[in-house]
Amino acid sequence: MLDVAIVGAGELGGLVAHVLARRDAVAEIRLVDDSGENSRVAMGKALDIMQAAPVERFATRVSGSADLARVGGSTVVVLADRVRGGEWQGDDGLRLLERLRGLASNAIVVCAGAGQRDLLGRGVRELHLPRGRLFGSAPEALAAAARAIVALEADGSARDVALSVVGVPPDQIIVPWEDATVGGFAATGVLMEPARRRIAARVPLLWPPGPYALASAAAKIIEAIVGRSRTAAICFVGPDDSAGQRTRAVALPARLGPRGIEAVVLPQLNAHDRVALENAMML
Repeated sequence: MLDVAIVGAGELGGLVAHVLARRDAVAEIRLVDDSGENSRVAMGKALDIMQAAPVERFATRVSGSADLARVGGSTVVVLADRVRGGEWQGDDGLRLLERLRGLASNAIVVCAGAGQRDLLGRGVRELHLPRGRLFGSAPEALAAAARAIVALEADGSARDVALSVVGVPPDQIIVPWEDATVGGFAATGVLMEPARRRIAARVPLLWPPGPYALASAAAKIIEAIVGRSRTAAICFVGPDDSAGQRTRAVALPARLGPRGIEAVVLPQLNAHDRVALENAMML
């Protein structure tokens, strides 16, 4: 079992620590927030989580710190939100990524926030960080909400729905219906076109997901990284300019492992959706 550091002890950071601890997927979680007078908040939240361990029956150790150097040696570093200042974004976020490159050069960095797509894109393009080791987990929360809506429409369980979302939320979201299934049957056969259109129209309204949904998505992705799950997840994947065109970070299905993103698994798309995804990817 491996170690995870969470940078930012705001609402999202605290929830990621708690959800991940309850899943007992890693040996230790270090919650780090050096935001001035609130620097002890991380320690307080870590203590609260550890006090719940006997009741919730998990063995993961959770500690809090105001020292960013505590991220050193972590297998995974999660960028969350500060106690004051919100999610790590913009130039502050980019400077943080640069510091993390020196402190935890071998770590996989997961951006857990809904507003961090541009940050990870800048990290890949401007800092030349590997796109397989810097990505975002928020789209998986959106996909989970979409699966729940499909389950309601089909009068079934969300566990029986296999469905992805791709593109750039909220304005350029594509639901690949040709690749979706409900209870093992093609979604296009279970749901008539009017129902699919209703669902596709509702999905953008689900963005941004709430903190608990974002925390659950980050925990699911970390479980896959450490080998507790082989389930593919929807991630913000960094830009790829290798084809000679400037692109941007978009939501795509990915298989995850100890090296981060091991493969991007493009869903089956019809011609219309393929063009829409290509347009979403282009700068």
